[in-house]
Amino acid sequence: MSGAALPRAARDDERATIAAVINAAARAYRGVIPADCWHEPYMGDDELAAEIAAGVRFSVIEDDAAIVAVMGIQDRGEVVLIRHAYVLPAAQRRGLGTRLLEHLRATTTRPVLIGTWAAATWAIDFYRRHGFRVITGADKDALLARYWTVPARQVETSVVLADARY
Repeated sequence: MSGAALPRAARDDERATIAAVINAAARAYRGVIPADCWHEPYMGDDELAAEIAAGVRFSVIEDDAAIVAVMGIQDRGEVVLIRHAYVLPAAQRRGLGTRLLEHLRATTTRPVLIGTWAAATWAIDFYRRHGFRVITGADKDALLARYWTVPARQVETSVVLADARY
């Protein structure tokens, strides 16, 4: 792979590619998150369409004209959420997730929250390296109930991370 391009807003005609990147990268969760939370595909076309309809705006990074990294941002009023952050396995460890996270954080002055699986220690470590702190317990549950629409089982098995603005 050559040098990756700068982050840019995803186009509507790139939905299938965004889903493919998410599903390829999400395979890392198989066997890590609870089995009853895993499903194939990890994000189906209808679910992706629903996320976009709910206001998730994706940014992407291309390498050799192919999308290799995706990350969404969702306006939730007093906070924004980073949603669906994925880099193709072959493109990982090249700073693409950092580039996308910094790009999206620069688009807001509001606090940024991120939800992820508690067992996804690599994701939690990534966000901690970028100044986020983990919120657990009742505070985490309240944030998930207020800003996300996720099943109770996912609330039980997730964490929320917050940047310094929160």
